[in-house]
Amino acid sequence: MTTVCVHGLGYVGLPTAALLAHNGNEVVGYDVDERKLDRLHRRELRLGEADLERYIVEALDDGTLVPSNTVEPANVHVICVPTPLDFDAERADLEYVLSAASGITDVLREGDTVILESTVPPGTTEGPLREALEESGLRAGEEFHLAYSPETVLPGNILEELRTNDRFVGGIDDASTDHAVALYEPCIDGDVNRTPDATTAEFVKLAQNAYRDLNIGFANELANIAKDYGVNTRDAIALANRHSRVDILQPGPGVGGHCLPVDPLFFAHDSDSLDLIYSARRVNDGMSEFVVDLLEEHLGTLEGKRVAVLGVAYKANVDDTRNSPGLKLAGELQQATPDRALADGGAAVETRLCDPLVDDDRLDLVSVDEAVTDADAIVVTADHDVFRDLDPVETREKMRGDLLLDTKGTMDADAWDAAGFDVVGL
Repeated sequence: MTTVCVHGLGYVGLPTAALLAHNGNEVVGYDVDERKLDRLHRRELRLGEADLERYIVEALDDGTLVPSNTVEPANVHVICVPTPLDFDAERADLEYVLSAASGITDVLREGDTVILESTVPPGTTEGPLREALEESGLRAGEEFHLAYSPETVLPGNILEELRTNDRFVGGIDDASTDHAVALYEPCIDGDVNRTPDATTAEFVKLAQNAYRDLNIGFANELANIAKDYGVNTRDAIALANRHSRVDILQPGPGVGGHCLPVDPLFFAHDSDSLDLIYSARRVNDGMSEFVVDLLEEHLGTLEGKRVAVLGVAYKANVDDTRNSPGLKLAGELQQATPDRALADGGAAVETRLCDPLVDDDRLDLVSVDEAVTDADAIVVTADHDVFRDLDPVETREKMRGDLLLDTKGTMDADAWDAAGFDVVGL
């Protein structure tokens, strides 16, 4: 039985620890957050995925996964900590990665393996992480193994993707790659692909996320252009995609989550060759302002208006609000009116936030009924099923205005139009 210490029990680390525990390993899950550890000990998981919660509880109950506030010696250390972006410096903040490395140096033994899963700039494993771990007195590639193998899961379907997605693994030498492959191969149904080195593996992860961001940016730019020509963007994209070599994504109110708005900029850590990536970021970040402009165009003015924003999660049917386009739009609305002729005494726009899937005391969230009552406009910013199932006739009766701005293309436009709505899409 291999002993594993997983560093960081967040949305990736905890499922990874459970996966390893379910596949013949003895796993310690290390985290500094005592409240998180206490919830795990009490089996109080609120992950929004029932199958994943059961999977983790099973590992906890059979003792193959043990939460701990102490870094334990192990054959393998897996680092799953956040890597935020310092937007001003356009550099990844590696503080958590290097802190995890510092904890490992106290228990690192000859023959152990360290695997980094956090998304990082190319060169992190070979550079800063290796240097930090070698403070132990042991040499990477000679006395311990070091590799990189990123997660590629999507919130809302984490367990399925963790078990079935292909993985790619790159070590600082062949032996390091071998040891990392040996850990993952028995645990997943997908292929475990070897990369030439750790830096290539880091590069590939960023390329995947940048690809998605660029393609969404293209769809969003098409939405901006289509407005100028009076073209329905989604109809045009659907027809364009009938070509076998064309696969355009869909426009939306922006790009959210922890990956796509951040990770592509990690390429700028040690490179000044970014161009398209910056362009896509500008387009996607500008979509909230584009939506505000659409609101103003159709409402005539935003002064004194009530706008119901449906969706503060960043994607469909999850409760994750990281880099939420809905929240960014709400912020834009609050900033939209002061410089739009409020000098004559008009009241600022009133924004009502609604998301039945999100439970966050920091947000002033209201029910759907409260959000739409006496509202002048509805803006759909998350394509939750619960919004798709709203009754347009009942909703129209509660509202003061008649504008439905569907940024996700999720509502039945014909039904809402028949109920008396002015339906606008991207």
